[in-house]
Amino acid sequence: MPEHTSFLSYLVALFPALGENMSNFGHSFIGNQPVGIHAAEPIVASLLVVLVLIALALKVKKDIGDYQSSVIPDDTLTLRTFFEIFIGYFYAMMKDMMGPTRAKRFFPVVGTAACFILFSNVLGMIPGFLPPTASWNVTAGCAVVVLGAFTYYGLKEQGFGFITHLAGPWMGWPMLPINILIFAIEFLSTFIIRPVTLSIRLMLNIAVDHLLLSILLGIFTLFLPIPIMVLGTLVAVVQVLVFCLLTSIYIALATEGHEDHGSGHAHA
Repeated sequence: MPEHTSFLSYLVALFPALGENMSNFGHSFIGNQPVGIHAAEPIVASLLVVLVLIALALKVKKDIGDYQSSVIPDDTLTLRTFFEIFIGYFYAMMKDMMGPTRAKRFFPVVGTAACFILFSNVLGMIPGFLPPTASWNVTAGCAVVVLGAFTYYGLKEQGFGFITHLAGPWMGWPMLPINILIFAIEFLSTFIIRPVTLSIRLMLNIAVDHLLLSILLGIFTLFLPIPIMVLGTLVAVVQVLVFCLLTSIYIALATEGHEDHGSGHAHA
């Protein structure tokens, strides 16, 4: 099977010293394998996505610097209106799920994940680029961040009760083995199964979609890959929604019981 050719492969061909220094990247998070050209590509692509997002954020910040003109919506879809619609959708989703106070407090995690995953998914639709989210090292890192976030928020909001509630309601000493069994199941489900399924679901969907698009682009250069690209766009957007929806649900469950009084919000 031919090796994957990408922008990083061309850079290494132009600058051989870059390939010789690939060992400086260390070892992979999963598998502890030495990082070579192809293993380093998701890292480089992730850094590229981060740099692009920072540049776009600075541009949007400059556009909304004039508050008098920024309160008037643009007639066409601009970069500012795109981010307003995109970010506003996920904030509204969180607000309906957990109320405005908690949504505002926890939104930086979900909003950042939404932007990073969307741009990472879309990057794979550009010939010569591999989407960072097609690598389990990247999606596992995202899932670990989500795990750390809802664990931190849960402990902060509920204290040690965040851990003890995993054992279910106390049913007396005779039923202690049942509480221990419930705790073991809930612990595995919350801290192991959630991040693993969250990362694998995103990685597999993006990797398979990118592989299918690459194969069809190699066979048919024009026109025929267009339906696959349309499907790829749909997959890229849907996976952002699924990842952020599950993240919001996990945070909402972790902070349940500290809802905003009088907000009248509905729980998921």
